Amino acid sequence: MPDNTDTDTGLAWAQGRGKGALAERMGIEFTEFTTQRCVATMPVAGNTQPVGLLHGGAYVVLGESLGSMAANMHAGPGRLAVGVDINATHTRSATSGIVTGVCTPLHLGRSMTVHEIVVSDEQGRRCSTIRITNLIKDAPAAS
Repeated sequence: MPDNTDTDTGLAWAQGRGKGALAERMGIEFTEFTTQRCVATMPVAGNTQPVGLLHGGAYVVLGESLGSMAANMHAGPGRLAVGVDINATHTRSATSGIVTGVCTPLHLGRSMTVHEIVVSDEQGRRCSTIRITNLIKDAPAAS
């Protein structure tokens, strides 16, 4: 597990693990990564619903990408964090530019984590608040 206070080490860990195909397709970019704070950006363009607003599901993908990666960093080697619950409240609509998600832990336990992700627009206005719970278990044996 990388140093929980060193964002360069954390970013290197996240980049080595990979974001996954969906996060890649949506243009998500990690910019800060420690066990106490993870930050990523996502463009609005290409992630909108038909009326031009950032799709609610896009907020959730950004939140789950951050929260799941943060939980897996906390889990450490030989362990795997898997999502068991996620919810989102959308309070503003982004229509252009980039949104930024900031993920912070609410609970970091041995078998469960809970993270809150606040997604804001370029003016710093909160657009969505996401909470994700991850179960930590032993990673399956390599085959």
